[in-house]
Amino acid sequence: MGKKLKSVGCRNILCRNSAGNRQQRSRMAAKGAISIIVIFLAVVFFLFFKENSYGGFQNGDIIFQTSLSQQSKAIQVATGSKFSHCGIVFEAHGGFYVLEAVQPVKYTPVNDWIARGKDKKFVVRRLKNAEEILDYKTVEKLMREGDKFLGKDYDLVFEWSDDKIYCSELIWKIYKRGAEIEVGKLQKLRDFNLDDKTVASLMKKRYGANIPLDETVISPKAIFESDLLETVKIKK
Repeated sequence: MGKKLKSVGCRNILCRNSAGNRQQRSRMAAKGAISIIVIFLAVVFFLFFKENSYGGFQNGDIIFQTSLSQQSKAIQVATGSKFSHCGIVFEAHGGFYVLEAVQPVKYTPVNDWIARGKDKKFVVRRLKNAEEILDYKTVEKLMREGDKFLGKDYDLVFEWSDDKIYCSELIWKIYKRGAEIEVGKLQKLRDFNLDDKTVASLMKKRYGANIPLDETVISPKAIFESDLLETVKIKK
C-alpha cells in the first residue's frame, strides 16, 4: 500500500512538472511572439518616419530647391531665380515621392530629394484651389502623364520635345496634359540672361555657335511665380 502511494505521488509530481514546463514554454512562446511583433512595428515605424519626416505634403505639390549640380549656378543667373531644380510630389506606398527630371526621370523619396538640395532648403507651392481641382481622378491623370516620362533622359539642351525632358518642363507638361492647367508662362530661350560668363560658357558647351534662341522653354522661376500657386511650406 505504501509503495502504491509513493508511485502515485511520483506520477503526480511528474504531471505537475510537465504542466509547469508547458506553461513556461507557452509564456516563452508568447514573449517571443510579442518580441517579433514589437520588432516588426519598430521597423515599420522607422520606415514610415523615414519617408514622412517632412509632413504636410499633398498630391500635386510642386517643390523647389537650389540644387548642387554643375549647371545650377548658370540656371540661377540665366533665369534670375534662387531655385534651379523642381519636382512634383505624389503619395505612394505610405510615403511621399518627388517625380523629377534628373538622369533619368524617376521618383525619389521626398527626404532624399530634400537632402540633395543646398542646405536642405526647399519651398513647396500648391494650386490655390487644389482641394477642388485635384480630386482622385485628376491626380490619377497627373500620375499617368508623369509615368509616361519615367526613364527618359535629362534634356541638357532644353528642347521642347518629349524625347528628353528637364525638370520644369516635366511639371508644366504633366499639369497641362493631366489637368489642362498651364502652371507658369512659356518663354523663349532668348528671353533669358545669356550674356553672363557662366551662362555663355555653358551655352557654348551645349550648343556650340548655333544657339536656338527661339526654342520654347519653361523655367523653375516661371512655375514658381505662377499666379495659380500659393506657398504652403518653406524650409529656410
